Amino acid sequence: MRRFLMMGAALTALLMPLTAKAADPIKLGVLEDQSGDFALATIGKVHGIQLATDEINKAGGIDGRQIELVIYDTQSDNTRFQEFMRRVLQKDKVDVVFAGFSSASREAYRPIVDQLGGFAFYNNQYEGGVCDAHMIVTGAVPEQQFSTLIPWMMEKFGKNVYTIAADYNFGQISAEWVRNIVKAQGGKMVGEEFIPLGVSQFASTIQNIQKAKPDILITLLVGTAQSSYYEQAAAANLHIPMGSSVNVGQAYEHKRFKPPSLANMYVTTNWIEEVDDPKSKEFVAKWHKMFPNEPYINQEAENSYLAVYMYKEMVERAKGSTKRDDLRKIIAQGDVCVDAPEGHVCLDPKSQHMSHTIYLAKVNDDHSISFPKVWNDIKPYWLGEAGCDLTKKNPNAQYTPSNPPPKG
Repeated sequence: MRRFLMMGAALTALLMPLTAKAADPIKLGVLEDQSGDFALATIGKVHGIQLATDEINKAGGIDGRQIELVIYDTQSDNTRFQEFMRRVLQKDKVDVVFAGFSSASREAYRPIVDQLGGFAFYNNQYEGGVCDAHMIVTGAVPEQQFSTLIPWMMEKFGKNVYTIAADYNFGQISAEWVRNIVKAQGGKMVGEEFIPLGVSQFASTIQNIQKAKPDILITLLVGTAQSSYYEQAAAANLHIPMGSSVNVGQAYEHKRFKPPSLANMYVTTNWIEEVDDPKSKEFVAKWHKMFPNEPYINQEAENSYLAVYMYKEMVERAKGSTKRDDLRKIIAQGDVCVDAPEGHVCLDPKSQHMSHTIYLAKVNDDHSISFPKVWNDIKPYWLGEAGCDLTKKNPNAQYTPSNPPPKG
């Protein structure tokens, strides 16, 4: 009898670590700007992650494991992204990291993720081109936003285009996309300016635009300082139709600025809170119940919310594994999809970017929003067609239309 009791005790001792391990939480690192120049657009990203985590945990977690958030405020400072990325991967030992608003912040931390064998989600609209097996991108990219927006605007308003863009990789690469699409559509670039981050005075830029007399102005300005352009342009009676991939959908300028400073702006976004359908309304109601003081729910908040569910889908299909290689095998199958507030979205296995519903949001004179056009299931096609195939090789690189991936 004693022998059987000892065997039972030994078996219990062996099983205890396995049981404890099964119950260990999945640790999700969150590195987002909750203060500084980008905070206005990014606090909602943290809230989106918190809302999805709360829902998933209440429903039993991921494969029976609760999600534990490890959150750091990166303060709109690229050096903090580097510091905290090392901390969450080496000290906190998170399973996955959701990180970054600006492309500069992403490129500051991305080599660290690659070096330390991490797995990161970039839940942000951006200029495209990142072909890196360590990264999942849930935000919209130029072939989804500009290839829809620019032909539509050129047909409606004319073919002479002027671009003003933030002077760093987002603005420069996005402007290249604009240039190429305008040329392909038989249009003409009549001007292009790159504005340093932090600039808040635009008198000379406004004069240059007035002299060039474009039919369309593409605005690719980012951050609190640069957003002052719009009221200055309105004060100067500059009423050229504007197109953008970042305004309204990120920093909700139509809510913050006095009408009609953003009137006649057209933005391609994968979701904003004005989207008027039952699923979107349900999402907005849940959000405001948890965050009653939220001023606006932007596209990056929705991207961050759905990213948690995308991660859940991958882990559960990998039979509970959070190892990057196991998750990438699931992605390579090509059918990792979730139902999001914007609609049904799927990951492209070659680029690890996501399909989107693209809404054309028009800012009216009173700053209300209407939707003249909706494009369903727009794929992130460019990287895969250009030669990025993460199911076969991992270059850990960012490419541009003028510097595409090598073929073969």
